[in-house]
Amino acid sequence: MIPHRAEEAATEEPTPWAIRSESVVTPQGLRPAAVLIRGEKIVGVVSPDEIPAGCPVHDVRTLAVLPGLVDTHVHINEPGRTEWEGFATATRAAAAGGITTLVDMPLNSSPVTTSPNAFEQKLAAARGQLFVDCGFYGGIVPDNLEQIEPLLASGVLGLKAFLCHSGIEDFANVTEQHLRAAMPMVARSGLPLLVHAELPSFAGNLPSPAPVGRSYGAYLASRPRTWEHAAIRLMRDLGREYRCRVHVVHLSAADALPQFCAEGLTFETCPHYLHFAAEEIPDGDPRFKCAPPIRERENREHLWRHLRAGLITTIGSDHSPAPPELKELATGDLARAWGGIASLQLILSAVWSQARSRGFTLADLAKWMCRTPAELVGLGQRKGQLAPGFDADLVVVDPQATFVVEPEKLLHRHKITPYAGQLLRGTIRTTFLRGRKIYEAGNLATTPLGQIILHRTVRG
Repeated sequence: MIPHRAEEAATEEPTPWAIRSESVVTPQGLRPAAVLIRGEKIVGVVSPDEIPAGCPVHDVRTLAVLPGLVDTHVHINEPGRTEWEGFATATRAAAAGGITTLVDMPLNSSPVTTSPNAFEQKLAAARGQLFVDCGFYGGIVPDNLEQIEPLLASGVLGLKAFLCHSGIEDFANVTEQHLRAAMPMVARSGLPLLVHAELPSFAGNLPSPAPVGRSYGAYLASRPRTWEHAAIRLMRDLGREYRCRVHVVHLSAADALPQFCAEGLTFETCPHYLHFAAEEIPDGDPRFKCAPPIRERENREHLWRHLRAGLITTIGSDHSPAPPELKELATGDLARAWGGIASLQLILSAVWSQARSRGFTLADLAKWMCRTPAELVGLGQRKGQLAPGFDADLVVVDPQATFVVEPEKLLHRHKITPYAGQLLRGTIRTTFLRGRKIYEAGNLATTPLGQIILHRTVRG
């Protein structure tokens, strides 16, 4: 039984307790240890024989204990498009997936988060609905340059921009001219600029792309790697010029690295690029449609090599759900289907299933999915590590257990996912948020205990 203090509200002097395992992912690596917890914080990580006398202990034996995951790329879509996804459903799915902190993207909600007023509406929608802690990004669009400085000061954890069409008309893509106006302000703030790095080019004497229709090969060819190359080259140069932190999200084209790496430019990739390969994707199945697209098997292996080399620093879900009718499941029309993959609850298992077979460890996962994402958004002194002074966010995982993904068991609002029927390894047993159990063996906390996270301040 988990000590009652892990489930009750903190008191002035909460009773400390410990969680012990033969496999704890500490900042020094994977080792037998006990994590000592008092209230919402970790107060120590000690050897199992150093647990203080009388301290209640929850022993998970051979199960692994990791920091709670930090997913810095989630599309929740509330307010305005809650029928796509919402704070309650998304954060419940996150808790079941071992995610204790996520950051919400500024588009697909209505209004989009491109002004302080829109941000206040976003915060109002989130209050009282969060089952995990949640931060937010603002957005850069062509007509909000005068809103950028007040938005940066409002508590967002970074800004997001698109270099191509975002998929919705009210979040337009920016040009180099817009970026030159915005980046000095972002640079002064010290916050990261996250970029959807595809720069479409139809010039030259290349043949016109074939109609996409139901053909995955045609869809892949319609968004070539050169779009990513051009966008990353532009962001590398602008980042250097303005000394602005730029984080390229959902990197798909592995051959963009290492040629465009530069100081201040960092990269994220996603579970679907690491798990699937274009050769395995059937025609007429829009569940696999995303942008940039899932590329070939060889490209997938290069992404894994870049993770090993440290050129890719974070893995984010890019959870981007939509109602079934928008996915064009009945027609299989890849040109018309919404591009986005729902995976929030499966991110750890999807990555671990592939990482394990390539010789990576749980410590590697904790680096890509806990520590470096927390550092990206300014939470590196509070989230993403099992160390004294950090929030007691933990996930207990059975790294050997396998399961077949059954969509009806997913907690996302919509159950459409390309992982349906996939055999994954790594089962989430228990999730703790700031010392309190929020998920265990299929059961969720009944009270949403998540907090709103703002830059430099926290508002519950």
